[in-house]
Amino acid sequence: MEENYALAKQKYSSLGIDTDKTIGELTDIPISIHCWQLDDCGGFETSDAVLSGGGILSTGCYPGKARNLNELMDDLEKVLSLIPGRKKVNIHAIYGDFKGKKVGRAEIGPEHFESWVKWAKKNEVGLDFNPSLFSHPLAESGYTLANQAKEIRDFWIEHVKRSREISNYIGKELGITCINNIWIPDGSKDNTVTRLEHRQILKDALDEIFEKDFPDNNMMDAVESKLFGIGLESYTVGSNEFYFNYAVQKGKLITLDTGHFHPTELVSDKIPAALPFAKGILLHLSRGIRWDSDHVTTLSEEIIAIMQEIVRAGALDRVHIGTDYFDGSINRVGALALGARTIKKALLFALLEPTSVLREYEISENFFARLALLEDLKIAPAGAVWEKLCSDSGVPGDFKWSKDVLDYERDVLNKR
Repeated sequence: MEENYALAKQKYSSLGIDTDKTIGELTDIPISIHCWQLDDCGGFETSDAVLSGGGILSTGCYPGKARNLNELMDDLEKVLSLIPGRKKVNIHAIYGDFKGKKVGRAEIGPEHFESWVKWAKKNEVGLDFNPSLFSHPLAESGYTLANQAKEIRDFWIEHVKRSREISNYIGKELGITCINNIWIPDGSKDNTVTRLEHRQILKDALDEIFEKDFPDNNMMDAVESKLFGIGLESYTVGSNEFYFNYAVQKGKLITLDTGHFHPTELVSDKIPAALPFAKGILLHLSRGIRWDSDHVTTLSEEIIAIMQEIVRAGALDRVHIGTDYFDGSINRVGALALGARTIKKALLFALLEPTSVLREYEISENFFARLALLEDLKIAPAGAVWEKLCSDSGVPGDFKWSKDVLDYERDVLNKR
């Protein structure tokens, strides 16, 4: 490994890239890893909770999913041990430590997430948060914050307000900003004539939710759009245009989920378009296949392009990177680790790019040289740098880490 790294270091040095410095940079960039891959989005409000409704769906019944909070945390610790560099963990409101009691979503508070804070401190990770506006009787109509019925709308407003309080608590306790991301499933399966009405209701609800300010050091709010969901094919209240305008006007983060757009849209191109206007961006990365299918992230050209746009823009401090997929058809621990490792690799590709050289070619209109260098970089020895990063971080490298997952499946998951 060291010999391969020495050769890679020399090759990149000829392009003006210091690979030792790059490894240090990559180590310091946190990736927010979602917890809901590990239990198929069910949460632990009840002992038999399952995902239902909201236009989302986890498919598959592979054995070994987490059945309670302790198993989920154990699985997360295994995932963390397979990913180099800094990490955060992203949790939903339904993953509180309710200690076997029925706690309404408009009744949750910081006390239900004290165990998460304790766990995060032990594992030296930050936490992000999401209110859960799905899989609930008051979401069955298809509308939550945009509901025309005030009593239903007020219930969800209170839930999101409490989620913001919890996020502030988490960030203050950990000393790491907690991002509170708001996604709602509101919309309709068929043609809708009251679109403006619903969107005005949603705007007013969000305005009420955000009346109280919290320090950015503790928490920041993000709003997330979606093109459509199952059962909501014709109309989604929280469209990209709605939330982008709202985020810019109110100084919130805009969430870009790679599965929430038309398959031909490129999220990589949206990043430099949003940065001149938005406070910042939250990325939820998955692999959509024809729709928001939430497949595990793989090393595609688009994932690399997303990271390149962030690095080229010098926006690593304004773009918060996270995973978001749920595939119950394969080993869930392996799936979660694979996606996060993939994103780290894509970031590595971006950080190893000699951007200043490419810019010089572009400014001088030497487009052949620009294209040739971009092509040559595709098979440059980034893998050797990745292996060095894994070794320095004390995590297994490629062709080895999957054995750790299979051993964990044999020793832990298969016994559930």
